[in-house]
Amino acid sequence: MTTQTTLPVNSDTLRAWAQQKNEPAWLTELRLKALELAGQLELPQFEKTKIDRWDLSQYGAYQAEEALASLDEAPAAIADLIKPEENGSLIIQRNSGIVYTHLSADLAAKGVIFTDLETAAREHEELVKPYLHTVVKSEESSIAALHTALWNGGVFLYVPKNVEIEAPLQAVFLTDDAGAAFAPHILIVADTNSSVTYVDNYVSGELSSPVFHNGAVEVYAKAGAKVRYATVHQLNGSTTDISFRRAVTDNDASIEWIVGEMNNGNTASNTMTVLKGNGSTSDSKIIAVGSGAQKINYTTQAQHFGRDSASQMITRAVMREEASAIINGITKIEKGATKADGQQTEKVLMLSPKSRGDANPILLIDEDDVTAGHAASVGQVNQEQIYYLMSRGITREEAERLIIYGFLAPVVSEIPLPALQEQLQRLVERKLGQ
Repeated sequence: MTTQTTLPVNSDTLRAWAQQKNEPAWLTELRLKALELAGQLELPQFEKTKIDRWDLSQYGAYQAEEALASLDEAPAAIADLIKPEENGSLIIQRNSGIVYTHLSADLAAKGVIFTDLETAAREHEELVKPYLHTVVKSEESSIAALHTALWNGGVFLYVPKNVEIEAPLQAVFLTDDAGAAFAPHILIVADTNSSVTYVDNYVSGELSSPVFHNGAVEVYAKAGAKVRYATVHQLNGSTTDISFRRAVTDNDASIEWIVGEMNNGNTASNTMTVLKGNGSTSDSKIIAVGSGAQKINYTTQAQHFGRDSASQMITRAVMREEASAIINGITKIEKGATKADGQQTEKVLMLSPKSRGDANPILLIDEDDVTAGHAASVGQVNQEQIYYLMSRGITREEAERLIIYGFLAPVVSEIPLPALQEQLQRLVERKLGQ
């Protein structure tokens, strides 16, 4: 069955937005071609999830935003995520536009570029154009094509050769105006033997009507580069979230994904690494808590081309009330990727008789000389464990909470960012109503 895509804008409107932002001609041309393509393509396929039943039409319109004079003016919804006194490298996007950008003088002196993607396209074409939309491609689906056509604000991070950055760079994305388009695009290029940690948060304020977040991330780790990408999505129930995250690793490069899926609305995400280079590695850690009547689909993928490449994927999800989750892990080892090693684990814990979970580990192996394995489990809270803890004087609610934290701990404890560990702990407590 073909699903017809209704375009949220026409080419004249899109061209007018591009002119308003003083966009380079090559980027506007990319957008217009993608918009035309979007009307011809179908929705992306997420295993066992019918996203055509979701509200995917609420794109809103591009609206310019006023810049913040200082971080003291930051909206209350994101105030606890930023610390003005630390004066770190930070980008804030509110709805359709960037309202704050700061790069430390030390990093700027080393040649690091950390700015909004719209500015980078104008001022650093030679670094942006070769990579933009080359791993999350327009022709994949109508959603991907519409993202290419309509993305706004976003982040561009470039780390020069041999530059190692210790302190994390941060971005915060806020949607609090239902009439404004909200579709950030993140592009990270880590040059040879560089090292960087990037952290972002997606947050909703008070929304008068539904919002559709159509987001994309592209990461390129060149030879020997090390990239750690941490992201937390805590959008409210009025927001539908579809996000594609992709990384490409060259020889001996590495990507570490740390993903906290804490939304309250319907969510589908695909986090994928293409291990192109020999000796490259990918490590994905994903935790999720579903509540209410959420429909959730999380897919983690590793595609091995390089020899001696290694991937590790760990996903742990807790479902409460009537939430349902489809958790997919896909390891693909291509012909010629000798000595590759692909491991994955997916586990779902259900707290309610009405909650649902489905874990689907998939191994696709086209090479003989490799190592690969998977583990998956779906189950309810162990009543024997609860009774044991209650026999020691602990209440049922506290016993369930301890079991849940114990279930998530193997992933959370491996996150090498203490501040992110604490944030995820708070969000888990909030989603569990404790």
